[in-house]
Amino acid sequence: MKAIRIHDFGEPDVLKYEDIPESQPGPGEVRIRAIAAGVNPIDWKIRRGYMELPLPMTMGSDVAGVVDAIGQGVDSFQPEDEVFGKASAGQGGYAEYIVVNSTQIAQKPKSIGFIESAAIPTAGLAAWQSLFDIAGLEKGQSVLIHGASGGVGTFAVQFAKWKGAYVIGTASSKNAEFLKSIGCDEVIDYRNQQFEEIVSNLDVVLDTIGGDTFERSWGVLKPGGFLVTTVASIPEGTPQKHGVRAERLITQADGKELAQIAAIIDERKIKPIVTTVLPLADAQKAHEMSESGHTRGKIVLRIAEDPK
Repeated sequence: MKAIRIHDFGEPDVLKYEDIPESQPGPGEVRIRAIAAGVNPIDWKIRRGYMELPLPMTMGSDVAGVVDAIGQGVDSFQPEDEVFGKASAGQGGYAEYIVVNSTQIAQKPKSIGFIESAAIPTAGLAAWQSLFDIAGLEKGQSVLIHGASGGVGTFAVQFAKWKGAYVIGTASSKNAEFLKSIGCDEVIDYRNQQFEEIVSNLDVVLDTIGGDTFERSWGVLKPGGFLVTTVASIPEGTPQKHGVRAERLITQADGKELAQIAAIIDERKIKPIVTTVLPLADAQKAHEMSESGHTRGKIVLRIAEDPK
């Protein structure tokens, strides 16, 4: 089967489009014939060697496709089921076939195709787990989402609005109308405005940017508010100093939560935002775009044609 592999860490040119053997599902596992794979910032961070993982490695984690084979003890899926899910780092979503544990996947949303479904797992779970599992965002609360037009941000905006929160997003001015169209009540142009001069007393901040943006976010929370970050480390003692709570998200693969997200999508409450679709062989270009940090929504690799 064809796959995108790395044999060394480094620049995008270490991504190789090559043939590798197909894997067989073991107990509790399913093999998926992939139709599409989502691209996430963690992918290029792994490619650069930020995580110590064994080489060679098949890249990617987000996948949407059709169950091809099931291992012993799997009764929740059958061959030909249309599914989507998040594999573990190094399991290899950028490939024609992938083997994953059955708990990592769910039936894909019925109302959308494989391309859009492949955009959901990592970014959708990151937004869901940040807002709801960690911060406990509730109806009527306020949330500031940094990097609102990105992969995690576009899901977070929609989830927060679905929950009934007041949603503020930071983004460039060119994305303001787009963000309002998917649920932002207020958009702050990070290039020309200081968010801490505009908002305060917030219930939740979701930081997907880090650095100075993360540091400036402590002061806009109300006492007892929650700062969740997908990228920064929480300095010891800092939350207590500000009288708030904080946690760094480590996104967990969770088929049950993916099933919840799929149900909300099928209710037409939210939608994945896919702006770029490239063939699997163009993974290098996809990484270059993702690494620029200026893409709207998600990048997806097309692996095979939709069987429908």
